[in-house]
Amino acid sequence: MLHTIHNDALTVTASEQGAELQSICAADGAQYLWQGDARYWSDRALNLFPYVARLWRGQYTLDGQTYRMAIHGFAPGSRFALKEKDAQRMAFELCDSDETYAQYPRRFIFRIIYALEGSTLHITFEAVNRDGRTMYFGLGGHPGFNVPLEAGRRFEDYRLRFASPCKPVRVGFSADCFVNGQDSAFPLEQDVMLALRHELFDDDAIVLRNMAREVTLEAPGSARSVTVSFPDMPYLGVWHWPKKDAPYVCIEPWASLPSRQGETAAFEHQPDLIRLEPGKTYTNTWRITIR
Repeated sequence: MLHTIHNDALTVTASEQGAELQSICAADGAQYLWQGDARYWSDRALNLFPYVARLWRGQYTLDGQTYRMAIHGFAPGSRFALKEKDAQRMAFELCDSDETYAQYPRRFIFRIIYALEGSTLHITFEAVNRDGRTMYFGLGGHPGFNVPLEAGRRFEDYRLRFASPCKPVRVGFSADCFVNGQDSAFPLEQDVMLALRHELFDDDAIVLRNMAREVTLEAPGSARSVTVSFPDMPYLGVWHWPKKDAPYVCIEPWASLPSRQGETAAFEHQPDLIRLEPGKTYTNTWRITIR
């Protein structure tokens, strides 16, 4: 089932399936969110929990036991309940179940809250540990945006412009998309700009650290842009389907990384996972602003 919020600037729709955004429209009807296409990528804006990206051999250990989990965790494939809604705010909730417990042995509540403020969509991830043991988890966003954002422009007309000069480091990945420890400098033009071209993604995602925590998708001279702000996410993925002329780009704020090549992740020891003690709540808000 779909649910919609709106104000004078934006109309936003999300599905109960994965609490996934389905549409971000401006007041003039312009669609900013990628609408899914099986030729390129059928999803639109996945919410990642309790793990980001891939586990080596699809498995991990916790409390001395081995568990299996699919890419990006179970949130994308789970049906969330709509718990709150008014004209400009909606809150979805996923609670542990027998199905989740079989692959992630913790009792939890995971909420995703969408709230409008002018031309900005605030997205809040909230995890509640209702287990008697520490929770270890990752999370992140995976929204795709149409490129071009207006008729008459090409994919190559666009760039990503970071909010302030920075010298990002590209996280090293193996050919099968696991962390390999071979990080490298990723220079930006004038320390702020990355020109888009399809070949950037021939080896899959570009994952950065040490970058400015705000980035804008834009074309010089265009009236339309998308800014993604993620103050409490230390990693940023930029992606479209490899070796395709895909007409979108994903701008993905991540709180953690996938597992290392050749190593079964031990959740208690993976250093970038969030640790949440019993009875505590973790909150992380990021934003999408359109122009």
